[in-house]
Amino acid sequence: MTVFDIDRCVELEHLLFPEDDPWQAVSFRSELAGRHNRYITARDADDRMVGYAGIALLGDPANPEAEVHTIGVDPGCHRGGIGTLLLEALLATAGERGGPVFLEVRTDNAPAIALYAKHGFHIIGLRKNYYHPSGADAYTMRRPELTAAADEWAARDRQDEVLS
Repeated sequence: MTVFDIDRCVELEHLLFPEDDPWQAVSFRSELAGRHNRYITARDADDRMVGYAGIALLGDPANPEAEVHTIGVDPGCHRGGIGTLLLEALLATAGERGGPVFLEVRTDNAPAIALYAKHGFHIIGLRKNYYHPSGADAYTMRRPELTAAADEWAARDRQDEVLS
């Protein structure tokens, strides 16, 4: 992601999260400036950005961890695999350092929870009134550190599900 993508990110934020204080341009600029953050985009065949995602790489080399900050996909592209591709790219980035990966997700976002569960995340906590101003609750989810071999087997299992 570059600063040239920010306007589209803000547009998508307002479509995706209208009741939960969508990120403004200043938030994306701040995230892009953070040296421990990695943000990516997904584009369609016409080079239009249809999704974005970001992760923070935290901890130190002896105790690394990561936190997924956001994943957003254009509503017109939902159920097309873009969210999966973005999440897998974030997990690959985190996997280069090792350690667990954390995230928060609305408790009523069943498709996202299912996506995260397919990728090894487990609910470890509940944050009441996490999202503002709606007051929606969030689950905290954790994906334990996986070896490269375990990640490869999980990817094969997901591919087998698609083919069957």
